[in-house]
Amino acid sequence: MDKKIKTAVIFGTRPEAIKMAPLVLELKKREDFETITIVTAQHRQMLDQVLELFNIIPDFDLNLMKPNQNLWNLTSGILQQTKEIFEKTKPDIVLVHGDTTTAFASALSAFYARIPIGHVEAGLRTFNKDYPFPEEINRVLADSVSDLHFAPTEGSIQNLLNSGIKEGTSNRALDNSYENGRRIYKTGNTVIDALLYTVEKNIDLSFIGLNPNLKTILLTSHRRENFGKPLENICDAILEIIQNNKDIEVVYPVHLNPNVRNVVFSKLQGIDRIKLIDPLDYAPFCALMKKSHIILTDSGGVQEEAPSLGIPVLVLRDETERPEAVDCGCVKLVGTDKEKIVSTVQKLLNSSDFYNSMKMAVNPYGDGHASERIANIISSWHKNML
Repeated sequence: MDKKIKTAVIFGTRPEAIKMAPLVLELKKREDFETITIVTAQHRQMLDQVLELFNIIPDFDLNLMKPNQNLWNLTSGILQQTKEIFEKTKPDIVLVHGDTTTAFASALSAFYARIPIGHVEAGLRTFNKDYPFPEEINRVLADSVSDLHFAPTEGSIQNLLNSGIKEGTSNRALDNSYENGRRIYKTGNTVIDALLYTVEKNIDLSFIGLNPNLKTILLTSHRRENFGKPLENICDAILEIIQNNKDIEVVYPVHLNPNVRNVVFSKLQGIDRIKLIDPLDYAPFCALMKKSHIILTDSGGVQEEAPSLGIPVLVLRDETERPEAVDCGCVKLVGTDKEKIVSTVQKLLNSSDFYNSMKMAVNPYGDGHASERIANIISSWHKNML
């Protein structure tokens, strides 16, 4: 039997875990792969929820999360501990995901170890290094040291090409024998794989206490750039929307970060038809998305997932690295301007034509088979490397 492809898959946050879990499951069921799962636990509690949902037991757990952790400590901890793991396991390829500090630091560590790197969800850009911070630079740096780029869309492929990453070459000639050295691949986004896997489950949401006679607006906001005044504006917009519309309720799973909770609870706690709940596990969150009428979010993953469920999404950011959903009409940018948030929500509530135009748009992020494509690409790449 041919030598198995020793593949190290690294992730550390809940969004990464959600998007990498279907890939881990796909690799584990294939006979030509030996899969090594490494978690940094950049997010501890929220990461563990996803591992349990997908029944994934890590081979290595760095357990790096600390109270009030900072980027310096996190980055250095990942570099040092992954160095030791790479020296011990000697993987053929390291797979990282997206734009987290885990992705950047793990990719850099693999580069230092001279191990080929595959970047899942490669090529996303806002072209503003400070927005989102530090994610924009994390993904740029991860792309710059990667050898196989698994891009979700044509737009992300073009971003990679515009960044100087050429399809026909490789940093270290690692894959020049495969399709003339092509190393950028359109795969779709693995988050759709995870979503379709999860929404099939029968999830009980009775603990939230949704009113079946009201339309549900789901709100999530947790990004650093929205801390402070922007988050206050979002909360003020929600107060006005609730006051003006007696047939809606707002459900807000509030992130555990004190910068979020302090503002949100001071503004919205105790208001009728606003439910402030703790962060949800991924499965009930997917079920809640499916039941929602409108979603307001600053999350990247939700921008990709909700269109597959036919839910209009308003993005609480001024820029997005996922413009495809905006271009197809299922997502709209509203930023954190109170009046713009209020007016756009009101238009969705009042105009069935406007609502249906967003609801019926086709999701540009994939068909639920991205993990299969990535595994096939790695398998072919490895055979041509032997």
